Amino acid sequence: MPRVEETSAGGLVIDRTEIEPRAALIARHDRRGRLVWSLPKGHLEAGETAEDAALREVEEETGIRGRLVASLGTIDFWFIAENRRIHKTVHHFLMEAAGGELSDTDAEVDQVAWVNVSDLRQRLAYADERRLLDRLPDFLAGAG
Repeated sequence: MPRVEETSAGGLVIDRTEIEPRAALIARHDRRGRLVWSLPKGHLEAGETAEDAALREVEEETGIRGRLVASLGTIDFWFIAENRRIHKTVHHFLMEAAGGELSDTDAEVDQVAWVNVSDLRQRLAYADERRLLDRLPDFLAGAG
């Protein structure tokens, strides 16, 4: 089975204008039809940096323009699709909301939502993404 390397980028965009900070998440239906909540992300385009791709993908998938604050970390995993063994690396960034309006108009997204930061761990479907939240307290305290 051929092996393929794929690289994506995305992130956690935070809005601190409300009493409780909140983050924009996306949801897609998985193969079993379940709604799965995750961080927005997508493939790097030719000549694009991970940072640029993360900003673009977050805006495309949520409607929210972000401003980069820090790296949240990198996740990598293997999966099989279309008779290929794929090694995917995803670079995640912490962003602060800088404009735009929450929207689920992207064809790859079934739903978007602002989720209170205190509810993120329960909402995110993937353990690897939940682990990225460890840097949030410093950011929210103003050290980010």
